Amino acid sequence: MRVVIAGGHGKIALILERLLADAGHEPVGLIRNPDHADDIAAAGAVPVVLDLEAASVDEVAAVLAGADAAVFAAGAGPGSTAERKLTVDRDGAILLSAAAERAGVARIVIVSAMRADDFDPDSDDVFQIYLRAKSEADAAVRASSLDWTVVRPGSLTDAPATGLVAVGARLPGGSISRADVAAVVAAVLTTGAASRTQFDLTAGDESVAAALATLD
Repeated sequence: MRVVIAGGHGKIALILERLLADAGHEPVGLIRNPDHADDIAAAGAVPVVLDLEAASVDEVAAVLAGADAAVFAAGAGPGSTAERKLTVDRDGAILLSAAAERAGVARIVIVSAMRADDFDPDSDDVFQIYLRAKSEADAAVRASSLDWTVVRPGSLTDAPATGLVAVGARLPGGSISRADVAAVVAAVLTTGAASRTQFDLTAGDESVAAALATLD
């Protein structure tokens, strides 16, 4: 399976690329900075330099041609402006989904954020803009013709993977390691679980497979 991952140099993406490569799949990591290409290759993926903030739908679709799935794991990152929350976290995801439709790539997985829909529409706080960006991106993807999955993890940590998670339409909150998020995304991609489903994700006490099975 060929999987194109936007935000290919992010922490979740790098773990996901290694998981997919080790399982015999063909991950492709989209990066804005060519200096990150060696890190992508070291994770077992093919690096492709493509700036989602500058690329057209056709340019992204050309990279997606022949892929089996796309993953949006990009983000403007800590310390970025409110404007870039919108141009990366929102517009980048919408661009990837539109390009996937154009390229005939039916499957897309979005890494979003828990409580994205609870943003304050009257606030100019950067975090509230971030939540708004995620919420609006998720809504656009859900409205698409794609076979989508929206994963909304809680607070992210760099702890090792545990393989134990909790999923649900609305969880009470919590944290989860980036490694476990990557494992869930890999499972969603390779098994077809959680098709056209949006769910919260935190650390829990069920295996990834068992937790995802509760969503079907």
